[in-house]
Amino acid sequence: MPDGTALVAERDSARILQIPANGTGSEPVYEVPGVDAAGEGGLLGLAVSPDYASDETVYAYYTAADDNRIVRFQLDGGRPEVIFEGIAKNSYHNGGRIAFGPDGLLYVGTGDAGDTSTSQNQDSVNGKILRLTPDGDPAPGNPENDSPVYSSGHRNVQGLAWDSEDRLFAAEFGQNELDEINLIEPGKNYGWPEVEGEGDTEDGRFTNPLVTWPTDQASPSGIAIAGNTLYVAALRGERLWTVPLADGETGEPVAQFEGNYGRLRTVEVAPDGALWLTTSNTDGRGDVQDADDRILRFTPIG
Repeated sequence: MPDGTALVAERDSARILQIPANGTGSEPVYEVPGVDAAGEGGLLGLAVSPDYASDETVYAYYTAADDNRIVRFQLDGGRPEVIFEGIAKNSYHNGGRIAFGPDGLLYVGTGDAGDTSTSQNQDSVNGKILRLTPDGDPAPGNPENDSPVYSSGHRNVQGLAWDSEDRLFAAEFGQNELDEINLIEPGKNYGWPEVEGEGDTEDGRFTNPLVTWPTDQASPSGIAIAGNTLYVAALRGERLWTVPLADGETGEPVAQFEGNYGRLRTVEVAPDGALWLTTSNTDGRGDVQDADDRILRFTPIG
């Protein structure tokens, strides 16, 4: 938020909490109506308008009764406005990460909702990264006119972040073998379900990932970039991966906090340059520790 406080979404309760910049206490400020929190569905993504100082608008991606959708609203009350709907839902692979890019447009990570054929179907918005205007329309300059699709061939995108050169990186859940970090470029196809991890790209159809991990070491969720380091919060891997960046290329990943805090969901750069990291142990898949779930604050590398 412009005042340095943070908004935190709770998946199952559909509450949005406001956290002071010093991390002391929290206050419920909104509850998104119509959230169907079943399986991996619920209140999933949250983004503050880049023009919040003037429009006071917050965006959310959530699972409704019949689909996943994106809404916008103001925290002082009133029902949210649906700006994009019809993203297929399932008990898993709902995607849900949303973020405003340096271009002021809204980027949306969707999942294949358990139907792998959607990822290669250009008429489907599932298994994609979408690029929308703040009103929810397909962004001008997308690879196909009047289409919201920015990139395709994804299984379940969970993290979006930009480096200092405005390059977009995304984290993606693999199936049985390899999780991925991809450098996202407009119109590129990242292979799922034809390819998991690196594959045969000689025909130019698919783009290989920059980094892969065995699925038991990662399940990468939120990502953030601070300086020349990409930070990746790992759920099943229960660690924070740090990946050196140099001109869009990646160095050797190094694990931090391995096994210390359990499942890690999201990492964000705080206004003061610190990093915030959320745990995700109370959803039935983790071992609950004292005070879970928590937001941790730590100093970036270097």
